[in-house]
Parts: sequence; C-alpha cells; structure tokens
Amino acid sequence: MTGMTYLAYDYPLLSALLTMLVFFLWIMWFILLFRVIVDIVRDDSLSGWAKTGWMVFTIVLPFLGVFVYVIARGRNMGSRELAQARAQQEALDSYIRETAKGAGGRTGSVDELARLSEIKARGDISDDEFRRAKELVLSGHGDRS
Repeated sequence: MTGMTYLAYDYPLLSALLTMLVFFLWIMWFILLFRVIVDIVRDDSLSGWAKTGWMVFTIVLPFLGVFVYVIARGRNMGSRELAQARAQQEALDSYIRETAKGAGGRTGSVDELARLSEIKARGDISDDEFRRAKELVLSGHGDRS
C-alpha cells in the first residue's frame, strides 16, 4: 500500500489522552512554580537573604526547590495569601468609603436628607422648614459638615 496513512492509525486514542494528561500536568506545574515564587516575594517574615536563597534554589533546581519549599513552608502559604487578599479588600473598602464621602470628608446629600427626615419625624422642624432645608441640600448650598 502506497496510499496515505491516517493519523488515527499512528496516534491512537490512548496516546492522545496521555498527551493531554502530560500537557495539563505541565500547566499545573507552572502554576505551582509561579505560586511559590509569588509566595517567596510576598512573605514579609523572610529576610532578603532567605528570599534570595529560596529563589536561587527554586530557579537552579526547580523541581527539587519547589517540592522542598512546599514541604518546608507550604503549610502557611494559604494563610499568607488569605492575609494579602484581606489587606487588599480592606484597602479597597476604605478607598470606596472615602470616595463615597466626597472631597474633604463631606457627607453626601443623601445622608443630609436622611438626617433631615429624622429631625422632621421627631417633630423638631415643621414641614415648611423641612422643605426649605431640602431645597438647600439639593441645590448644593446647604450646610455640609
């Protein structure tokens, strides 16, 4: 037979599955390698020399370096990542709070209207005074503190 050979004869299904398995194992390996490198860089408890030593060990002997790092310091990798995520979330929350307050720490008109509604509900101001104060707040000329 001098005809064309088909790829299915040369590359059976089991070989394709094994190739995909090896491919995904390599992807998982690189994810683990980058997570270890990021953990080394982010860890504040390590000195500069310790970080350098772990990085050199991880780069020169990657398989052995990563496995030794995971065995020696892997227990706290998740807690360090969680602490970093919490710190970022707190920073974002405080930024949002400061931005929502407005420039100079002023309260927004919604807060002032809510305060005016409470004062009116207690009976401390009349309907006419409430209406005038509401117009001042909505026009932007009210007392904002």
